[in-house]
Amino acid sequence: MHHFHYVSGELHCEEVPLSRIAREVGTPVYVYSTETLVRHFRAFDSAFQEASHLVCFSVKSNSNLAILSLFGSLGCGVDIVSGGELYRALRAGIPPDRIVYSGVGKTEQEMDQALKASILMFNIESSQELEVLEHRAARAGRKAPISMRVNPDVDPQTHPYISTGLRKNKFGIQMEKALEDYSKARGMSHVEIVGVDCHIGSQITKLEPFLDALGRVGELVRRLRQEGIEVRYLDVGGGLGITYDEESPPHPSEYARGVMDLTRDLGCTLVLEPGRVLVGNAGVLLTRVLYTKQGATKKFVIVDAGMNDLARPSLYGSYHKVQPVEESSLLGEEELADLVGPICESTDFLARDRRMPPFKRGDLVAV
Repeated sequence: MHHFHYVSGELHCEEVPLSRIAREVGTPVYVYSTETLVRHFRAFDSAFQEASHLVCFSVKSNSNLAILSLFGSLGCGVDIVSGGELYRALRAGIPPDRIVYSGVGKTEQEMDQALKASILMFNIESSQELEVLEHRAARAGRKAPISMRVNPDVDPQTHPYISTGLRKNKFGIQMEKALEDYSKARGMSHVEIVGVDCHIGSQITKLEPFLDALGRVGELVRRLRQEGIEVRYLDVGGGLGITYDEESPPHPSEYARGVMDLTRDLGCTLVLEPGRVLVGNAGVLLTRVLYTKQGATKKFVIVDAGMNDLARPSLYGSYHKVQPVEESSLLGEEELADLVGPICESTDFLARDRRMPPFKRGDLVAV
């Protein structure tokens, strides 16, 4: 967590005490560090400086307009998966020629929105989607730039709920069918083939799955060119993980070296879709303790943030660090407790069976 630190016994974001933010806007509230966001983007972007590339921030990881606007001002594009995300991207000032549209369930209305905006490209996920986009583009009198998202059947070695590159997953076109669909697209009058796309999952903490998938996609690019189908963009997706607890993911520079080594001979512009690696460790969920109580088997620290504010612990059992805003709380003896929210479900927790400071009513907590 860069730029979150204790000053005079109180946790600050950059030079601003979190208690001041809580007083002015209330809790729960997400607090992000601009300096950290800029640092993360520049570290990722500069890692690919030797290659022609475009970084497209994954809006699904954080659709906050201020964050989108900040990244846009740094030259970043976006990867979207809905009409709502397209609307937010345009509102944030992202140029349409830096917008890539992914996702398995694009509606006709959403296609029309994106065609009207003249986005960079659509990542096609099925033969039927290709046919529908051709029809909508014809009605609009436009030509839709497309890439095919291929499924390389590679295990990303991550939580099964966020794995997207295995044959059993709903995402992408099977590798053995891709050439057939590219040939089909070549015969259409209102789509233009511009690229190939692949994304195998999220929170990936090893380099090997990325390189395995990219090797297979590279072979497809070569095969397409043998068939006379040219591609300009190679969208390698996102998924690079971060440290929540004890994970040791590759640094963006290591990831970039691996990607560039495998793609240098292809002569494509790389499209990269980082999400959590840019924003995940750049902010905190600031919440206040409402009550504490001793249950029959454990202690509960009840706060005003819940699973509606941060769903990952409930969905994936994921770990998020919990720390007090007042540094003096760290001096007390730790207690085994659950940090829970006000929602009427037992899955409403932010941390479970965790050793944490002896929080009391009114304390501010950063997650």
